[in-house]
Amino acid sequence: MNEQSSNASRIGIYPGTFDPVTQGHMDIIRRATRIVDKLIVGVAVNARKGPMFGVEERCALVEEALKAAGGEVAARTIVKPFGSLLMQFAQENGSSIIIRGLRAVSDFEYEFQMAGMNARLAPKVETVFLMASDKQQFVSSRFVKEIARLGGNVTEFVPANVLKRLHEKLAEEKE
Repeated sequence: MNEQSSNASRIGIYPGTFDPVTQGHMDIIRRATRIVDKLIVGVAVNARKGPMFGVEERCALVEEALKAAGGEVAARTIVKPFGSLLMQFAQENGSSIIIRGLRAVSDFEYEFQMAGMNARLAPKVETVFLMASDKQQFVSSRFVKEIARLGGNVTEFVPANVLKRLHEKLAEEKE
């Protein structure tokens, strides 16, 4: 019989900075909910990256995007901030799966090393890699912010709520 009993739920964590959440992130979230019963979007505090949005606002933006997505994705996904080691966060939340999105081969080397370290820290937690869809492979939060700051159109790269808040934030920065 399977290690997990038939009534145990499989909890996954999709960690990231989500500064801001993009359509690429939302694609991974949608697809991850197909392989786990409950998905926790773990929003990393990670102040050393100098995020544009504070952790509370990043959580709120992800929650709003999930609400707009609706259906099973919204019903089975929750958003939580974390500032601890990812494996500690996973264990505190009863997660047995870490979901990581890969855009390109360059992402793989870093993610492979991280998965190896995480496996040493928490051997019962598996890392699952999901390849970005062909439409999202080039989308990154860093590029979205850079394009928006330079006046480019990022409408197709972010959910509507994020686009609105991104424009507001950039206007605040100019004041």
